[in-house]
Amino acid sequence: MPMTQTVLDTAVQHPDRPAIVGEDGALTYGELVEDSARVFAAVQALHAGQETPPAPAPETRGIPITAMSVESAFQTARVLVGLSGFRAVSATIDPRWPLEHRVDVVLHTGIGLVITDEEDLAPALRARGWTGTVVGLADFLARVEDAGAQEDTGPPAAEARVAVTAGGTRPALEQPTVRDGDEAFLLLFSSGTTSNPKGFLKTRRQYRANAAISTAHLEPFPGVATLAPGPVSYSLTLYAVVECMVSGGSAHVADSFDPWTIGRRIEEERITRIVAVPAVVRTLTDAARRDPQRFRGLELVVTGGANLPASIRDGLAELLPHVRLISYYGAAEIGFIGDSRVGDGTLISIYDGVDASIRDETGTDVPDGELGTLWILAEACSDGYLAGTTDEVLVGPDGWATVHDQGRLVVDGRLELVGRAGDIAITGGHKVALTEVERAFDGVPGLGAVCAVALPDPALGSVVALVVEDGEDSPPTKESLRAHASAHLAPQFVPRRWYRVSGLPRTVGGKIRRESTADIVRAGEAQRL
Repeated sequence: MPMTQTVLDTAVQHPDRPAIVGEDGALTYGELVEDSARVFAAVQALHAGQETPPAPAPETRGIPITAMSVESAFQTARVLVGLSGFRAVSATIDPRWPLEHRVDVVLHTGIGLVITDEEDLAPALRARGWTGTVVGLADFLARVEDAGAQEDTGPPAAEARVAVTAGGTRPALEQPTVRDGDEAFLLLFSSGTTSNPKGFLKTRRQYRANAAISTAHLEPFPGVATLAPGPVSYSLTLYAVVECMVSGGSAHVADSFDPWTIGRRIEEERITRIVAVPAVVRTLTDAARRDPQRFRGLELVVTGGANLPASIRDGLAELLPHVRLISYYGAAEIGFIGDSRVGDGTLISIYDGVDASIRDETGTDVPDGELGTLWILAEACSDGYLAGTTDEVLVGPDGWATVHDQGRLVVDGRLELVGRAGDIAITGGHKVALTEVERAFDGVPGLGAVCAVALPDPALGSVVALVVEDGEDSPPTKESLRAHASAHLAPQFVPRRWYRVSGLPRTVGGKIRRESTADIVRAGEAQRL
């Protein structure tokens, strides 16, 4: 069912059910429908007030684009969901991206309105000749309230579609309606940390297909309270908010994951489901160790966005044995692809309705068990990247898409993931998956985070090196690490060089940046062990 239809129906049937709950605000479904009309009125007025509005990306078919770039997960979710029932395209820009990236995505996609609580964006955009509007978050919220104050009395918002005042002199605020499936409504970005972000659109039909898979497998049931901590600019968090609205559930959001307050929120807000990246799941386990009683109502943890070390699953099972853990795999451009319910999350059962193919460099299917590039055929896949942001191809002529993840199909039809193309090293003629090297060190006592990189070698082409991050007071020695590697890895996978750094470079989402790690080693800034 379309998200807007579920929101409207829930607002009538369960008006007091929490819809979006955050650290700085909350809306029930009844309030959400009324609020969405005011949000759209404020956005529409700001777009209409522009003398020379920026032209939105042609792929939007003329629909103006509104972007949120604020720290508040609640306000971001509120605006994103609020605009979903109108002719509008929404985008979320992480305020922690480098300023150059934030400016580029606005200019290259034709975003016309930016709502932000950052002071550096407006002057940077003006300096580049942008003709759109930047409005501060506080100013925008005041405009939303003002739109509500000026609205004439009409039928209840949850039931109204087009209402006029008793005198017929002025229409009430436009109300949310179910839109055509081919209409774009979300502008997303593939990255924003190591290169200029690539933009892509999601139509309503594509998101409905994605939500159909999510609701069938990841259990965002009606009335279920889901906690999704982290910026809504993360596709994982954004998907969690949308799937809750599609099912009539409650989306509880947080600007970041706070281990000191998470237990209280789970208990007080009756959270039964959490959607988070693996690093948050590890911290969740640590928080539950301090106060396990607050977590007794938790039933399901859904994780994605990065590899799931087996130690995280084992730690959660040991401390909270009643809590199930689903590790899903997907790509923001493509949608949900499959999930794993045991082990380290690298062996994926592909969802019904999603087809997978492993191909070599020529585009030819490879035999089962052989490593190659993963291609996906799915209804939820975007049509392609916006031409203004990249010339990279997402979807091939045959309709199959790839984000260049590497993997192999095993005998039973499951997918074994090994990472992106940059996660594969060629050493002595052997293909080595650097992610598999890293997983071999999961759970080694005293070892912090690690990153495997490929370094140039005149004889072998490249060699595998392991970079370890300082952490424990008594870290393992190089000799013990080498012995562990020899016992758990094939010879060609065993690192030949070993380094230590005080801190591994990470994205704003906490993922280790492999190429930046290799740069540190090549620059001589890592300690050779």
